[in-house]
Formats: sequence, structure tokens, C-alpha cells
Amino acid sequence: MFPQSFARYLNAVILSGLMSFLVSGFATAKALGGLPPGIFSAWMGAWLVAWPIASAVAIAAGPAVQRLVARLTA
Repeated sequence: MFPQSFARYLNAVILSGLMSFLVSGFATAKALGGLPPGIFSAWMGAWLVAWPIASAVAIAAGPAVQRLVARLTA
């Protein structure tokens, strides 16, 4: 298990993984014109590039987004 102090980072990595997985799948299918043979390997290639970028952005932008949400919901 992870210590509680890692919760923010773990949340960002897991959520960005899920989101980038889904978005890269839809974007890959659209770019390839549907579901041609080989789409899975193209999708996984796109996802493996997108996930680290999405994780870094989620970790870096997380505190600012939380402050913005707090202001918008106050």
C-alpha cells in the first residue's frame, strides 16, 4: 500500500491513465476511420505516449484546479 501522503499523486496517475486510455482509443479509431485491423496496437502506442504527459499535467495542474473549483463552488 501507499502512504496517505501519496494520495494526490496516485489519484492523478490513476485518473489520467483511465482518461488517456479512453480518449486515445476514440481518437485513434477516428484517425484510422473506424476499427481496422491493427487498431489495438496503434491505440496502445498512442496511450503509452499520452499517459505520462497526462499524468504530469494532472500532478502539476492539480492544486490550481482544486483552488479554481473551490472558488467556483464557494
